[in-house]
Amino acid sequence: MDERQQEFPKNKRRKKKRKKKHYLLKFTILVILAVGTYYLLTSHLFDIQQITVADNSYFTSEQVIGISEIRIGDNLFETDMNEAKERLLEEPYIKNVQVKRRIPGTVEIVLEERTEYAAVAYGMECIIIDSEGLVLRIVEERPALPLLAGLDTLNMTPGEPLEVTQNYSLTDTLKLIEATKATDLYFKLIRISPVTLKAYIYDNLYCEGTPENLINGIENVEFFCGDAGQAAL
Repeated sequence: MDERQQEFPKNKRRKKKRKKKHYLLKFTILVILAVGTYYLLTSHLFDIQQITVADNSYFTSEQVIGISEIRIGDNLFETDMNEAKERLLEEPYIKNVQVKRRIPGTVEIVLEERTEYAAVAYGMECIIIDSEGLVLRIVEERPALPLLAGLDTLNMTPGEPLEVTQNYSLTDTLKLIEATKATDLYFKLIRISPVTLKAYIYDNLYCEGTPENLINGIENVEFFCGDAGQAAL
């Protein structure tokens, strides 16, 4: 074996050693950077100094912060924003929410709230629902909302869709209320029967017809109710 052949294995071993040292150095640097980054992010520099709340109307900002369980003084990066979001979404009035970190020490909470849309009579109580029929809360006093009467309630758990035996009638009635938004018409009470609806503007002033006819002829309903006090469509 000549000298060149003997030298080749030695060079190969040297290269392997250099590679091992290179990898070890890179690994050591990465560990140092990771540890340094961890101590930096968990230092007092990133303690939460401010919590802002936007687009809330039903809840006060203090209530939203309380529900989220985010606290001033907690570390910004050790606070689980997903858990805070889940806690907020457990509230029926909160449809969607964003919880964001703002470096160095701010948490921003942006809400999309559900709006009270109608009330469903249930004995001496009223079930408050939104435009999608989701139950928001149950109250004893009658709210300033269209009151739906004649529905047989099966499930009225807050945070879940209202279940009634006449689900199709509930859906059509909510569509009718939506149709009035483009007019000056306001129904204070809607009595629901298997075939027709009686939509009251005042105690003795109402419009009567099938849900489809009332929705399709909402402009005529407005005219007839204004002139004659009663309309049958």
